[in-house]
Amino acid sequence: MGTKLYWNEELETISRNELENIQEGLLSEHLALAYNKSEYYREAFDKAGVKPEDFKKLSDISKFPFVNKYIERERQLHKPLLGDMLAVEEEDVVFVSASSGSTGVPTLSPFTKKDFEEFQDVQSRLFWAAGMRPKDRYVHALNFTLFVGGPDVIGAQNLGALCIWAGAIPSDRLLFILKEFQPTVIWTTPSYAWYLGETAKKQGIDPAKDLAISKIIVAGEPGGSIAATRESIEALWDAEVYDFFGISDIFGACAGMCSERNGLHLAEDHILAEVIHPDTLEPVAEGERGEIVLTTLRKTARPMIRFRTGDIGTINKERCNCGRTHARINITGRLDDMLIVSGVNVFPSDIEYVVRNMEELSGEYRITALTENFTTKFKVEVERAAGNEESKEALAEKVSGRIKVRVGVKPKEVVVLENGELPRATHKAKRLVDLRKES
Repeated sequence: MGTKLYWNEELETISRNELENIQEGLLSEHLALAYNKSEYYREAFDKAGVKPEDFKKLSDISKFPFVNKYIERERQLHKPLLGDMLAVEEEDVVFVSASSGSTGVPTLSPFTKKDFEEFQDVQSRLFWAAGMRPKDRYVHALNFTLFVGGPDVIGAQNLGALCIWAGAIPSDRLLFILKEFQPTVIWTTPSYAWYLGETAKKQGIDPAKDLAISKIIVAGEPGGSIAATRESIEALWDAEVYDFFGISDIFGACAGMCSERNGLHLAEDHILAEVIHPDTLEPVAEGERGEIVLTTLRKTARPMIRFRTGDIGTINKERCNCGRTHARINITGRLDDMLIVSGVNVFPSDIEYVVRNMEELSGEYRITALTENFTTKFKVEVERAAGNEESKEALAEKVSGRIKVRVGVKPKEVVVLENGELPRATHKAKRLVDLRKES
């Protein structure tokens, strides 16, 4: 079994025409389920003047209304516990994950038994594409408390790997597990992978020589798809980094890198993806950057029809060199984190690209957004690499110039700090500080 290239070869290498025919059939049934079983969707479709039978081809999805996090939370509060987007009875729900929002009210994501089993089969598929095999020892270092990524360890178990359910534990304890049990695969965020490697070195542990990690799965931040960030983590650990993408509103990881590591294959037999302009809400051309919109095709507990993720990225539907035909997505940032500076869209991932590509810097950075004369400006703080004696003024000018080349505008200011002055993240790094309301 460990020698096969695909978890499900027939499904993963199916022609685009066949795949889209499958999507059409699934979506036709899914829209009918949403309309007939969910109070919210019946009301929303009627208000938009559209019926499930109006869907004839994939492009017809544009006739149906969007949903977003605000609607999801509002409908849950409207009819506690699980909301009126639910399309099954509560007794059919066997698992819920949760994500908190600005209100502090956890937004629940329900699963039926079938939903959950299919969710874990997708996890096995993504793990396999990333190179995990039954011979591997996998340490699952994600939070188990209501986090949708917590159960993903079951996907690794179903694949046949030896699984260590570590959970979210202190770095010292995790390093003990890595040294004592010598696992070969770990999953964390890009920021924490870097932090953990640095922490290991401070404790006299060389991640590349003293530990057995050969693959690091990362998610939760764009860094895993930024070549310079990925290469820095790989050099620190002497391991390959694979980026995954997941969303609590649907299910854990639903897209992941294959051996080519040129985009993240989306499980298109479960999810239909659109990329739209966030202002006009019209589709953008394939390959152009826009907001990712996802529609479930099989999740019966709570269908998500045209869910605006708030993630900015691109989609590529060409066959991958690995042989897989499912579309590849690239996430470049969050709509919430996008700054519009002198008419130019600036994402933290663009700044990260510059910083991680400069050997003169440590790789850590922080962006501060502020308002000056009713205009958005941004400041960038970076650190000198250990041993770099270049003047701070010269280095700041160099960083500013490279940011201008990358994004089209210069920062208001670049502040160069000494190595270690910026805080290190133990989970998701907070790269953007927004002071615009204060200023």
